[in-house]
Amino acid sequence: MNRGDTMTDVNTHYLAPLMDMGFLMNEMPQSTDGNPSYSQNNSDHLFVLEQAANFAQKELAPINALGDSEGCVLENGQVTLPETMKAALKSYAQGGWMGLGMPEEFGGQALPETLSAFVGEILTSANHAFSMTPALTMSACGAILAYGSDALKQTYLSKMIAGTWTGTMCMTESHCGSDLGLIRTSATPESTANIKNEYTIKGSKIFISAGSHDASDNIIHLVLARIKDAPKGIKGLSLFLVPTKLQDESGEWLKSNNVNCIGIEEKMGIHANPTCSMAFEQSRGFLIGEENKGINAMFAMMNEMRLGTALQGVGLSERSFQKSLSYARDRTQMRSLSGVKAKDKEADPIIEHPDVRRMLLTQKVFAQGGRALTQFCAQLLDETHDSDDKEKQMLLDMLTPIAKGFCTEVGLESASLAIQVHGGHGFIKESGVEQLYRDGRIATLYEGTTGIQALDLLGRKVLGTQGKSLMVFTKKMHTLCIENENSKHESLLKDVKHYSKEWPQLTMQLGGKAMKNPDEVGAASVDYLMYSGYVSLAYFWAKMAIVSQQLLDGKQQAGDNILDEGFLKDKIANATFYFERILPRANAHKQSMLSGWGNLQNI
Repeated sequence: MNRGDTMTDVNTHYLAPLMDMGFLMNEMPQSTDGNPSYSQNNSDHLFVLEQAANFAQKELAPINALGDSEGCVLENGQVTLPETMKAALKSYAQGGWMGLGMPEEFGGQALPETLSAFVGEILTSANHAFSMTPALTMSACGAILAYGSDALKQTYLSKMIAGTWTGTMCMTESHCGSDLGLIRTSATPESTANIKNEYTIKGSKIFISAGSHDASDNIIHLVLARIKDAPKGIKGLSLFLVPTKLQDESGEWLKSNNVNCIGIEEKMGIHANPTCSMAFEQSRGFLIGEENKGINAMFAMMNEMRLGTALQGVGLSERSFQKSLSYARDRTQMRSLSGVKAKDKEADPIIEHPDVRRMLLTQKVFAQGGRALTQFCAQLLDETHDSDDKEKQMLLDMLTPIAKGFCTEVGLESASLAIQVHGGHGFIKESGVEQLYRDGRIATLYEGTTGIQALDLLGRKVLGTQGKSLMVFTKKMHTLCIENENSKHESLLKDVKHYSKEWPQLTMQLGGKAMKNPDEVGAASVDYLMYSGYVSLAYFWAKMAIVSQQLLDGKQQAGDNILDEGFLKDKIANATFYFERILPRANAHKQSMLSGWGNLQNI
């Protein structure tokens, strides 16, 4: 279980997996055209990651349990965060981290999404509740950048990127979650408005993360609402920027905009981040984009949030692995089946027991495989921002629900395994792993549940493109096999080649069944998503094994990242574990998805 970048055994400690991140950054050709993700400034980017790791390790991980215990308080309409959380958010903003990927014009650093994604994973591993506020703020900035007027950009972006103001997205209402077409919040044009596209917003929203708190001078809400006489359903929704405070006559942002928090949820986890019910009571809002096209702007924001949520799943697997590995090395129970390993102790460390190693390696391959998948998605985000490449966009659209749905589900499995490795101590708060599970559970729910991701994947992104998006990825799988026919990893590539053919065949079968009965899509979709996730990670694990072998053989020169021999050998061994122990799960999902709608009717 040599790791190369692990941790100490102190409960609050977390060490960012910088060696693995550097490996993906420098050694893995992640681009869709085969070029490395980073061609310049690798050393600078590694330095940024080191600083992000330093912040997370010293300021975020140590306050994670405290924030969970203290939680948030709503009193007289004001939400108060734990003092440690307020201080961390202030420190994060002052360090310039909020605008890492934002344009320099508005105070950002214009760094690539691939780097921002690494930082996002580090934050969520160290402190899930903390990571949500910066992520939501930057997603709101992204929507304003893409669809907002110049006036809105000039007024709001610099303060949000500086972190003095934060942002939210407000979609969910008490009667509708994922069915946004049922939204009732209304928007009425202001007839006396001095500013074009000014409206009065009336309605309420629930489940608004960081919707109200005392760590920001102003909170900027992006609100989906319906203008009078707009078309029914999602085609009649518009997106509005609704600040909590407006400018007064003196130019200060102190005037109330009638945006009020009317409740915070008592919830399973992420206690240090308030989940708010918000009331918009004749609040002033400003149209983003065009009338009745708000769903386009919101989903541009949501797709990036879904990738961010996938990173939460990866971060959960990583933190679960680190805590489990530390405990397994120290905890002694029984003697090894193959003989005494720790002669100076009454019992052997539990890491000597095969089943414990199985759990540890399962966590590890989910973390590192998921990291490779999400980094590829981040690379596609970079490439599609500045181009109109429809094939890359189609590939990103298909991989996003896989990354979000699969990485969060296996992240939760990793957290469950962390409890199992700790035994009874895992069920006790002091260990910290029960908090990982509680916090991580939300990632399979918000930004669209796993079921919603699965319907989106199979119904819209694959069948909706007549399988074209899938073929883009399976072509990459086939190409990897062809280009490495004589490699030392022939057995892995044999499986990759098999799934590159089976995946489209299964899709055609499901498509044929769906033409006769659309419910077949819903019946098969989650199994299809999980199958797709296991197969996608197989591609990345095969690729990582091949690159590691080339580095060991001296056929490929290492980049700026310092990779030791043990790390590379571990990569290869872990790839073998994935193919032999984890990938066979895909077959079970295959059988289940093909069993059809019929066996779901009698309930």
